[in-house]
Amino acid sequence: MASAHEVLPDLERTILQRSVDMPSGSYTTTLFNDPGLAGEKVQEEAEEVTRAAREESEERVAEEGADLLYHLLVLLRSRGLSLDDVTAVLAARRGGPQR
Repeated sequence: MASAHEVLPDLERTILQRSVDMPSGSYTTTLFNDPGLAGEKVQEEAEEVTRAAREESEERVAEEGADLLYHLLVLLRSRGLSLDDVTAVLAARRGGPQR
């Protein structure tokens, strides 16, 4: 089984390449062409993962979590951000006061 430190960077590279190539018929291209839709999809997927956590199996939670991560990575790229930008924020927070 592939680990997150392998899969997420690979997915991010694929999304980056889609943002450059903008292949016709690609769902990712559709999201890049409509930033509002990308934001709506992140919100929708966050709601779905929350609902799955309350009412569904672990498998469904993982599936919805995967959908959320994909849409979030597309949204980040559409804003010129990357997973590294998010992890930098998380790393900085670890050095801050404990909550």
